[in-house]
Amino acid sequence: GKISARLRRIYSAVQEAQEHACRNIQAGMSGEEIDALCRDYLRKKGLEQYFIHATGHGIGMEVHEMPSVSPRPNHPSYPLLRKGGEGKRRKRDLPEGAVITCEPGVYIPRLGGVRIEDTLILTKKGNVNLQERVSKKLISLPASNNPLSISPLEKGERKRRGV
Repeated sequence: GKISARLRRIYSAVQEAQEHACRNIQAGMSGEEIDALCRDYLRKKGLEQYFIHATGHGIGMEVHEMPSVSPRPNHPSYPLLRKGGEGKRRKRDLPEGAVITCEPGVYIPRLGGVRIEDTLILTKKGNVNLQERVSKKLISLPASNNPLSISPLEKGERKRRGV
């Protein structure tokens, strides 16, 4: 169906944040630093309060695994902390060859949401973006072609059956 101007602006902001981060992520950064690339960009657009999840995660044997690309490096599930010096805890940098996602998103109640995800292999000089050639152009399908849309007849039938 038709996409509102506000959702188009939100899509553009998320896409710009994601592209900015993907251009700047490299081995040697912490998950917190990577998250800040997206979060700070969305803050400037007035959308940070709607960015309600981590920027990404590691990919390995499981789809979602460590490291966490999150603003909370001291979160109990964040294993990239180690003792340093006088028993102080410090962040460990993500190593070359780490595979992570970069997937900022904005979700506004009663309006909608946007998330754009790429998978990156970190290198010393940047990263290899496995989805670099995949288009992120926003497209809109007519409601009749959208498998998620429900026809007025089906809505009436569901209502009649109490579904």
